[in-house]
Amino acid sequence: MAIPLTFLILFVSTLGIIAVTYYYAIERIDTRSQTLKVSMAKQSMGSFDEAVLSVLWQSSSSQTFEIDDCGGRLKVQPSTNLLIVNVTDNDSISDTIYDGNVGQVIYELPYSEASDTGLFLKGNSQSIVNQSSAVVTQLYIRHGTEHSEILLRYRPIASSATYETEDNKTINNLRIYVVNLNSSQNIESMGKIPLKFSCTEVEDTTTTYNVTHQVNALIVSASLDGVQGQVSVPITSNAGGAIINVELIVCGVKIEGWIR
Repeated sequence: MAIPLTFLILFVSTLGIIAVTYYYAIERIDTRSQTLKVSMAKQSMGSFDEAVLSVLWQSSSSQTFEIDDCGGRLKVQPSTNLLIVNVTDNDSISDTIYDGNVGQVIYELPYSEASDTGLFLKGNSQSIVNQSSAVVTQLYIRHGTEHSEILLRYRPIASSATYETEDNKTINNLRIYVVNLNSSQNIESMGKIPLKFSCTEVEDTTTTYNVTHQVNALIVSASLDGVQGQVSVPITSNAGGAIINVELIVCGVKIEGWIR
């Protein structure tokens, strides 16, 4: 009886060790697989951004792109991401020059123990930038409703003002660039997704301010999805004041499904 019982104990113990080892091996492989998918999603969204940037400011230009299957879900949301842009000299100028939704793109990541939440893949947390750091893209990882997600959106850029003198009056020209995705299709899909990006239009609107006092700077502030930020643009003026031309350039980009 002792020999069969010993073999039975050894057999059961071996099966237990195999089962535990198999469980942890499968779990380790699954964890590595999910980490690889997250890494693929980061690269794919970076390429997505490059495809959008390739059509900016070029009316009627287009580009096709296929986002990889990274185990997550792509969401193109054209009716979100409210942008409000204001200009002020803290005296006589105080105007809202843009107020509307500019859209955003989200890639909902598969579950992963390490998804780098809070990491900026491109750009930073500032809701508006000037010419010295003109990266229009905000691409970063944040907590989503259920999973971490990669958020792609575009923030305004305020260029430094150039100036000239005419009839003893200093003329300053300031440009503010805005990328608008709100003409895009509302897309929510998984797997490989073929897409088309098109620059639908570039709108140029100029507002002129004729101030009679000396101005040192124009403050351009932006609220992007509730996040506030501002930049200060130097203004050249004299005792008689200055003329300030604020040029708003809005590039409309349409993202839509594409059939090869």
